[in-house]
Amino acid sequence: MGGVNPFNTVRQRVGDTIFSRIAGDEGPARRDRIHFSEGPRRFPPDSAIQRVHSDAAMFVGGMRALLLQSLHPLAMAAVDQHSGYRGDPWGRLQRTSTFLAETTFGTIEDADRAIAIVRSVHDRITGIAPDGRPYAASDPHLIRWVHVAEIDSFLRAHDRYGARPLDAAGRDAYVAETAHVARGLGAVDVPETVAELDEMMRAYRPELKGTREARRAARFILIHPPVPLALRAPYGMLSAAAVAMMPAWTRIPLRLPYLPIVEATAVRTSGIVITSGIRWAMGAGAPAAD
Repeated sequence: MGGVNPFNTVRQRVGDTIFSRIAGDEGPARRDRIHFSEGPRRFPPDSAIQRVHSDAAMFVGGMRALLLQSLHPLAMAAVDQHSGYRGDPWGRLQRTSTFLAETTFGTIEDADRAIAIVRSVHDRITGIAPDGRPYAASDPHLIRWVHVAEIDSFLRAHDRYGARPLDAAGRDAYVAETAHVARGLGAVDVPETVAELDEMMRAYRPELKGTREARRAARFILIHPPVPLALRAPYGMLSAAAVAMMPAWTRIPLRLPYLPIVEATAVRTSGIVITSGIRWAMGAGAPAAD
């Protein structure tokens, strides 16, 4: 006699909880529009960008990206003064995940519209950083920093925790495919290969430092996140995996722990467990960037 499979019920409940957090109340409607609207797509289903952005490793990569991006004082000043990440962190996450989904899986028309909206928002964001330097979110140099920190994080997380890691050609393809969005947002001289990405990351090093704002953001992300008590343990596993992937030179500026033996063993194992669990809960084909 047939009946309800309790494992499927649990899977559905956990998957719905994760999805509601990253996509919001309007998530189901947006998902249907992004994935089922008729029209040509910029990237095919077997593209490197869709493979990376649909994997649960994005949860680790996204957290690492936020920590890494915060090390540029001007980029951090723009986030600190304009994003409202402390007052509405889930709203910011939902807007970011929607943008990633639209530009990765959506129609070309929807993707280009999303890029135009973000670019118009950037045009209105200007200010003075705590060190006295002016900044503009539309600055191509800052846009490129945010881009390279993000794709470096997504790619490294996918290499370590992805269900189907890319080969060397696939990793280069990922960097090249993501470059389209960066150019659309106003970046110039965007990397097209992993070698170019690594070189550009090195080139930004002299500009990076751990400011008070960056350390405050790191504490918010890692120690005082607005996460329900029931989700604190899995969130802690994700955050530990993200910190373990941060370069050694970032640990002192951001006041992050550095325990290489623990990170290579226990933390890596817990990272595999939590990303596998998220992948199971959301279904193998459910895009993490949705």
